[in-house]
Amino acid sequence: MELKQLEYFIHVAESASFTRASIELDIAQPALSRQVRLLEIELQQHLFIRNGRGVTMTDAGKLLLEHGRGILHQVARTREELSRTNGTLVGRVALGIPPSLMKSLAVPLTRAFRQHLPHASLTISEGLSVTMQELLASGRLDIALLYNIAPSPEIETTPLIEEEMFLIEPMGQKVKTSAHLSHPTSRGVDTVSLKELAEVPLIVPCRPNSIRMLIESEMANIGCRPKIALEIDSVSAILALVADGQGSAILTRNAANSLGDPRLFTIRQITSPLLKSKLMLATCIRHPTTLVQQRFIAVIQKEIVAWLNTD
Repeated sequence: MELKQLEYFIHVAESASFTRASIELDIAQPALSRQVRLLEIELQQHLFIRNGRGVTMTDAGKLLLEHGRGILHQVARTREELSRTNGTLVGRVALGIPPSLMKSLAVPLTRAFRQHLPHASLTISEGLSVTMQELLASGRLDIALLYNIAPSPEIETTPLIEEEMFLIEPMGQKVKTSAHLSHPTSRGVDTVSLKELAEVPLIVPCRPNSIRMLIESEMANIGCRPKIALEIDSVSAILALVADGQGSAILTRNAANSLGDPRLFTIRQITSPLLKSKLMLATCIRHPTTLVQQRFIAVIQKEIVAWLNTD
């Protein structure tokens, strides 16, 4: 058994497709199929059931996937440990960042990574928290920044920051509540209570998106429910629809500023209670972090604090 064959098998298993795996690995599909077939011949086991839509794993394939991830992880750790003998630290890190933070954090995190870990490699992916949690569990991400995730026996989390949520409305089309009230703060910022939000047509992500679950949970705590106008699984698309006057959204100020044009929106603070989204750093318990990943986690925590102080 070759490590290359094991790596190829894992890519096919995780993508459930030889076509997608060949694109990810940047090799011809016949060559990929041949390597996996050689692995099946050596193990005297069928690893996949092939069908018109892709592949599914056999019981033997599921068992090999479980052990194969561990084998490749140990190989990576061995390479890291050996690299330390000549004063360098090599390895790879796959990081997941939510869309609302990608524009703000991708550059400073990449710069800090190259500064502290110049001989290691970094891959950054963008995704919603629910999707990235699944990628952590499968081993396709090593670290992820996630919002409001539910406790899981597979995921270890470290709290980073809390971001306040705001009502984002189209400029010049502020939605009136039944009370027709405006609640300016001492700083001149308009506010709206969480209960009043039940009257506002909202454009929200589909369940089980973390923003959607937070809104529904907090409203249920005060005996009301959101008025859903549209469900869209894209923050940038939500902001485009808000700007078009199709409804309002509940997002962080950073999301509105980084993924939309702030000139197109009115932002109101949500009160009674304040609505806050919790950002967490997450890793998978089944895939212990390598030394390179541990170093980068410390870098992320430092950069998040610096970003928060300059935001």
